[in-house]
Amino acid sequence: MSKSADRLNRLFDRLERRVPAMAAGWLARVRRPEARWVRIPLGVLLVLGGIFSFLPVLGIWMLPLGLLLLALDLIFLQSPVNLAILRGGRMWTRWQRSRRDKKRARENKLP
Repeated sequence: MSKSADRLNRLFDRLERRVPAMAAGWLARVRRPEARWVRIPLGVLLVLGGIFSFLPVLGIWMLPLGLLLLALDLIFLQSPVNLAILRGGRMWTRWQRSRRDKKRARENKLP
């Protein structure tokens, strides 16, 4: 297994620990090697749904989920998806910290 595939599996493991149990069970089933015939069409449909996110019901959340599923099978997607996940996680953490710091600063200003 390549370094990118190992990192992607670690990121999926972390995601499984953070989501609700029902979603984690579904994700574990879809990650199995024998589920490839479900994972690839599902990933393509999610990417297409993300592209057409301006329509009702469809949303931009579908695009990254579809790319994640496709990256399990398409080696050329593994490195960019890993990079996007890591950068996105860092930006999320930075944003949460800045919100927390602003809230603390407001609380300290109150008499």
